[in-house]
Amino acid sequence: MPIGMNFDVQSPIIPRDGVQAYGFCTRTLTVRGFTTVGTAEVSVEDEDSSSPMVEHPPRIKFKRPDKTARHIMNILNKEAVDKVRTERTIPDVQPGCIVQMRVQVPENKRRESTLKGIVIARRNAGIATTFRLRRLVAGVGVESVFPLYSPNIKEIKILDRKKVRRAKLYYLRDRMNALKK
Repeated sequence: MPIGMNFDVQSPIIPRDGVQAYGFCTRTLTVRGFTTVGTAEVSVEDEDSSSPMVEHPPRIKFKRPDKTARHIMNILNKEAVDKVRTERTIPDVQPGCIVQMRVQVPENKRRESTLKGIVIARRNAGIATTFRLRRLVAGVGVESVFPLYSPNIKEIKILDRKKVRRAKLYYLRDRMNALKK
């Protein structure tokens, strides 16, 4: 029997914490709190003792929808990268690589262009991974950002790898001939 519940009809003694009603003691509820005396309990005279106490089922925790969607998008992102990698070989393009690419340009009626330059930056973002290529066109430095897994890139060939100590080689904007082959 739970604490605070006394339904002994035969007992002539009325418990200190209960109230006698119709020959038996009504139930009492325990009050939460700190005290220096024994257990403090409060009688329930105002409440309807005939109504049963309703127990609620435990709360089921759900993750926030944006977290679940982010997890699903990460899985789809990895699957897309794996699919592109099985279709064609993509070399490990890192900053400091001198690359030659065949690119199909949509604005130029799908004609293929050959570009040669140095990779000065790479941004890893799954299927949206990009790299920045710097090259000289008519003596003027031109930088282009290419998605690594783009279907417009037909071929990437690494001509040379220079040893660099930075992840972003933006300082080459001032001195382009430093790593030129």
